[in-house]
Amino acid sequence: MSSDHRLGVDLGGTKIEAALVAADGTVISSRRAPTPSGDYRGTLEAIRDLVQGLESDEGVPPAPLGIGVPGSLSPGSGLMRNANSTCLNGQPLGTDLEQILDRPVRLANDANCLALSEAVDGAAAGAHTVFGVILGTGVGGGVVVNGELVMGHNAVAGEWGHMPLPWPTTAESPGEACYCGRHGCLETWLSGTAVEAEARREGMTITQATDMATSPDAAELLDRWLDRLARSFAVVINILDPDVIVVGGGLNRIDAIYSEISPRLVDLVFSDVVSTRIVPAMHGDSSGIRGAARLW
Repeated sequence: MSSDHRLGVDLGGTKIEAALVAADGTVISSRRAPTPSGDYRGTLEAIRDLVQGLESDEGVPPAPLGIGVPGSLSPGSGLMRNANSTCLNGQPLGTDLEQILDRPVRLANDANCLALSEAVDGAAAGAHTVFGVILGTGVGGGVVVNGELVMGHNAVAGEWGHMPLPWPTTAESPGEACYCGRHGCLETWLSGTAVEAEARREGMTITQATDMATSPDAAELLDRWLDRLARSFAVVINILDPDVIVVGGGLNRIDAIYSEISPRLVDLVFSDVVSTRIVPAMHGDSSGIRGAARLW
């Protein structure tokens, strides 16, 4: 095996996945385990066990590790912040992983990792400006320009999930409380968790919410979700004007995103033409891991 392989880890709210990745981005092998809920030390140990297990299985020496996290490291303190897996917040995750694994570690927001993977050799390959979106348990975003990840001065570039819903209706104000301490963040409107909560309030089942793209009973729920997503994309286009918006996360399988959002943008974006491509992540669930490995 080539000596320039890298390791990528996708630290999610419900599962952790680790992968050994070749220089060309090919995932050689992977392992996954449940995320220890609310257990910071348990999370460190789970990552360690996955990484060491992969290296043992493949017979390779310890490799540099890149990890996609649901939050970011503060450039001021070096501690985790903004994670919806709140046990991570305030912790020196990078430093602790370097100690427990005895190797260098680089961390980036999971949406940044997805954006990087898709911009380099995925659905947005060759595009100048790419906005990567995660629509899953949470909502996040990342920016890549000319193949380079844009972190921003405060390391929050692309933190789209915690802006307010644009042009809210009376019924949408002030919105649900968010774990970040505010109300009406996009995460409380667009995430899978938010969709399920809205469905419950309307007496629908979780199955109907999960299958809202195909369930006739969920047609209105889907239409409202698409309308909110279009408004949210419009603000991104007004500010960043990306060539491509790449959508990852569990909700990216909703085909209506790619057929119905663009027509809605015409009346929302401050332009006479909107030709921004909206596409699903080419590498699917592997995008975050591939992007994490590419942090090296």
